Amino acid sequence: TNRNHHFAKVGIMFKKFDPSNDVSTSTQVKASVQRGIKSQISNAHPSLTDDILDELLPKKPPLVQYKIGPHLMLYCRQKEGGGDEPVFFQHRDGPILPTLKFVHKYPKVEFTKVGVDKGAIPFILGGANIMCPGLTNAGGEMPPDEEDESALKKGDGVVIYAEGKELALAVGFMTMSSKDIRKKNKGNGIEVCHFLGDGLWGTDEIQ
Repeated sequence: TNRNHHFAKVGIMFKKFDPSNDVSTSTQVKASVQRGIKSQISNAHPSLTDDILDELLPKKPPLVQYKIGPHLMLYCRQKEGGGDEPVFFQHRDGPILPTLKFVHKYPKVEFTKVGVDKGAIPFILGGANIMCPGLTNAGGEMPPDEEDESALKKGDGVVIYAEGKELALAVGFMTMSSKDIRKKNKGNGIEVCHFLGDGLWGTDEIQ
């Protein structure tokens, strides 16, 4: 079947990202800010305990933040021997989202996630947002809702997996709650911010 209508084309923030041109200022993150980043991450991904986060994002050396354009912040780990490795990013005051390389590096770490049906894959890899049927079709997956509460709320950050694929293929945030997606089953359900093959995926480090 033609599933074209499930996916709306959008401009993606990292689609043509090039660290040599698009990165402006870099600063070391203060300890208090780094604590705030960690608490935002653990709230969004409850299975990332303090112990796990301390291992993934040690206090020393501190994270480095790079400003990209007016509204985007890229958080990097300092690598031994120089260079900074992108690990999380944040657009405006949206959720702090992990980079796909970071997600792939720690396959046992459980991020808050959803699954899309396999018909969605080529659209996502072309930079499309995820429409509701991609999540509600057979092969799509979202955590179960409670009777009076959505498992995923509008604005929640998610790591996106696809039917039949082991590794995550995108990250983004909910533009509707999981309850509304199941109920309405049309329109844009997730805004994709970063996907396999985009400019951020191609960036191992920033010098």
